[in-house]
Parts: sequence; C-alpha cells; structure tokens
Amino acid sequence: MASLSFDLRLPRRPLQAVGTEAPAHEPRAATLRPQPAVQPRQWQVQLLQLLRRRLERDGHNDVLINAGPGAGKTLGALLSFERLEREGRLQRLLVFCHRSSIASQWLASAARLRLDLQEWQPGLELSDRPGQPSPHGLLLTYQAAGRNLAALEQQLQAAAWGPWLAIADEVHHLGLDPEEPEATAWGHAFSRLSAGARLRLGLTGTPFRADNLAFCAARRIQVHDGQEWVEQIAPDLSVEPRELIAAGDVRPLEFRFQDGWVDHGRQGELGDSERSPLSQEQRESWRARNLRRAIRLGDSSSIALRLLLNARRRLEVVRRDHSGAGGLVIARDIAHARRICGLLEEEGDRVHLVHSQDSEAAQRMEAFKAGEADWLVSIDMCAEGFDAPRLRVVAYLTTVVTRTRFVQGITRAVRMDAERSALETVPRHPSYVFAPADPLLMQYARTWSLSEPYVLRPKTVEAEPEASGAGRAPVLPLQALEDGAGAVIRMRGPQLPNFRVQR
Repeated sequence: MASLSFDLRLPRRPLQAVGTEAPAHEPRAATLRPQPAVQPRQWQVQLLQLLRRRLERDGHNDVLINAGPGAGKTLGALLSFERLEREGRLQRLLVFCHRSSIASQWLASAARLRLDLQEWQPGLELSDRPGQPSPHGLLLTYQAAGRNLAALEQQLQAAAWGPWLAIADEVHHLGLDPEEPEATAWGHAFSRLSAGARLRLGLTGTPFRADNLAFCAARRIQVHDGQEWVEQIAPDLSVEPRELIAAGDVRPLEFRFQDGWVDHGRQGELGDSERSPLSQEQRESWRARNLRRAIRLGDSSSIALRLLLNARRRLEVVRRDHSGAGGLVIARDIAHARRICGLLEEEGDRVHLVHSQDSEAAQRMEAFKAGEADWLVSIDMCAEGFDAPRLRVVAYLTTVVTRTRFVQGITRAVRMDAERSALETVPRHPSYVFAPADPLLMQYARTWSLSEPYVLRPKTVEAEPEASGAGRAPVLPLQALEDGAGAVIRMRGPQLPNFRVQR
C-alpha cells in the first residue's frame, strides 16, 4: 500500500471556501516551529479535512470520531490541531482525558509534534505575556475538571483565548442526563468548560454506555427501530477495525476458544451429575456457572489449564519471528491471578502481576512494555489507554462478559510500532486470543471488527443490560460435539468464518 503524503507546510495563501471569510488572526508563531516528520494514516487526513469543513461554517460545533483500538486517535487529533494552528484557524487546545496514565501518552505525542502541551495546575498562566508565551494547550483529567470546575471557568474567561479546540478522549465516559445535569459530574464539567470552544472533538473506540445515557460532543439522530423512533449516536467519522487491518495499521486477531464438558455437581460429590459442553449451554444461569468453573485452574474439566498452556506455547511460536513478544492474562481476582502467576513461573516465565491495590502497578506495566517480563497478569488494569505493541497473545480468563470489556481486553494486542511495521508485510502477522468457549464471548468475537450503533432507548422501556446478556439465547450455529473434552474452536479475523471444531 502506498504511503500517504501530508504537507504540513504553511500555505502561501490559505484557500478560502465559497461564502466564508478568511481566518481573522495570524498563525501564532507556527512558522518558527520545525515541521513534524510524521506520515499520517488515511483516516487522520480525513479527520483534518472534516475539521476544516466544520470550521468554515457556523452552528453545530461537535465532531465525534469512532476509531478502533490502535487507530492512532491521540496523534490524529494533535496532527489536525497542529495543521489548523499553522493555518491560523485555531490558536489553542484543551485536552480532557480519562486518567493520568493516558495523560502521559498525550504529552508524549504532543512533544513528538513539537507542541507545547502542559498539564493544568491551579496557578498556571493561560494568557500570553511579553516574552513568555503560554503553551499551545492544556491537559487535564476528567476528575480534575470536576473538582476544579469554578477555578477553571474563571481562568478560561480571563485568558480570552481566540478560537480554540476542546478534545475529549474516551468521550463515552462523559455521560449526559438531561433530567439531572449535575448527576453526571464529568459530562457536566466538560459541557461547561468547553462552552466557549470553536470546536469540540470527541474521540472514542467503544462508543457505548451501560446506563443508556448520551454523552458529550456527540450528534444524535432519530432512527426507526421496529415500531418506535429512537435516538442513535451518530459519529461524524467511523473507522472500523477491519479497515485498519486492511490498511496495515493494526494486527488481525485469531481466536482459540477452549471447549470442554463442565460438571454441574459439587466437587467431590458421589453419583452421576449433569454435564454440558461449555460452548453449547443455552440456559443463562448455567452458562454463567459453566464459565466460573471453566476459568478455575484446578477444576476437573481442566479448561483453564489447557487454555493457559496453549497460550504459552503459541507465544513461544510467535517469538521465533518477534523475539520481544509478550503475553497478557486477564484474570478474575487477585487470588486467581496469583495462581496463574505461579503456574507460569513454574514453567520458567518472567511474570508481572498488576491490580488496583498494588501501589507499584503503573511501574510494573511500564516494565512489561519495556520487555522486562514475558507475561503480564492483570485484574481490570489493561483496558483503555494501555498501549504495548509487543503484546501478541491474550488469555481471557475472567467472568466479565460484556462486549465492551471483552473487545477492550483483546484489542490490546492489535497495536503496531514503527519497527515491526517496517519488517512485516500487509496484512500484518496476527495476534492471538485464547478464551473459554463461552457462547457470549464467541458471539462477540464474530463482530469485534465491526462498529455497532449505540441506540438510546426511551426511559419508559427498560434498557437491556449489556453485562449479562440475560434473556437472550446465543445465536450461534455451533456444530454438535461428540466428546468435546479437548476441542479448540478456531476463528480468524477480521472476516470471521463459521466455527471449525478441531480434535
């Protein structure tokens, strides 16, 4: 695929759209800043063009980008601002992000583009002073925005910025409740602080909420669903994972679902007990119980043990070509994670365990990124914002079966870095996902590379809970299993075929 060119030079005479006026101010010393040597992706060029068009008209100033994990949303947003600031269309930006670990990625990307992006502090000067220009933009977390709302409002009003851009990273966290605006504190704070922005850019890779609320910087449209009209969140630009895979921007995923028979009697109980194959259980309560049994390392079915050993063998194969590759295990709880760590360490692997109660979790995650461990075992720590291109194998051993959490977990392994991109052809070498053959997880695997619409149901109709999938029978054309004790159900992406059962 031919590489895209992206001219970041300041044009001699900016083009003026029909019926619009030229920018009213000059670029803010942009010509003195070296041009960034960055080759943007195709969708990032489209984003710049979209923002230009939006700036050339009055009215609606919200832009929502839904781009799959690993798409490069952070760099794409900053590249667009850098170009528009050079053209004199924008002067400043204010970036809101979910947590401090993601903030560091924004600072690193801004530095790469030679943009002066600074973390907000209570006494930070926002206005230019003689000989001391203020930064191009400020960065703050949603928590900081909520806690310091009044002070931030005063500072922004006093700064009297020219046209500026507000960016909301992982914008689906900014819920909006029209009946109780202040109940959703983060969304309320962003709405007030970004009221004076020329543009508001929302970035998301998983545009869903479990509470059926809309979120900031997102356009809503009316769609007909069956016998009623409902609202749907409508991205202005949607970039699906399958498009990124085809372009070589991210890796495809291959799935290995470990099947087996699960006993429903109590452990140690004498006599016959009912058994069912993990992949074919239709009853929701039994399906959930099957999965709880399946992830136990010491259960008689040995599903988790075989899954983990297969994942370890696959990582060894991947390392023949990608010597620095690593693996991630998503565990259920701390006790479960420690057993997994012990098993891997007995096999001679270097393992880091991270969880929310560990004060050194952030350092361990950075150490894994740097190659100091073969495996990272995590309890709900490696989802949004965890960027480790060396990650090539994911073992999903938790009872959390929401589509959002599953997709967030497995797509940690799709990212590419510049070094590997130069070595591999397109399509890239796949990463691998190992998981119990739970019907819901297999259903999500079929559609992980597709973007699904987020529909807002009227409050009079109870929203279907995303987490459990209760009340829905899995629509899976599974082949019948004769024994199933050691079967592995394989799937490839992004065009996912029917299941193939291997003995």
